[in-house]
Amino acid sequence: VLDLDLALSTDKPAALTDFNNAEQRSFHKAWERSNRLNLMFMRMTVANNIKSTIFATDNSKEFMKSFESISQSESVDKSLVRTLMGTLTTIKFDGSRTMHQH
Repeated sequence: VLDLDLALSTDKPAALTDFNNAEQRSFHKAWERSNRLNLMFMRMTVANNIKSTIFATDNSKEFMKSFESISQSESVDKSLVRTLMGTLTTIKFDGSRTMHQH
């Protein structure tokens, strides 16, 4: 289906030269199209608050790796937030401590 996986499953081909044959040129063109579409789809689906933290790249495979590392740290942060929110919503204030006590 549109060879979208081409840019994710193969490394970026070397730049074209006058010595490339028709098959190499065709592969390069297909890889570039796959890469461009992947980047477009990924950027459209990533939340805006995460986009700014992703490493700027024109390679869809690198974009995916950057997103993967950020999403792992984001999930750790979200887990911590859930734990803290759970604690804060279940504790009861007993009035025994004031802000000035150490």
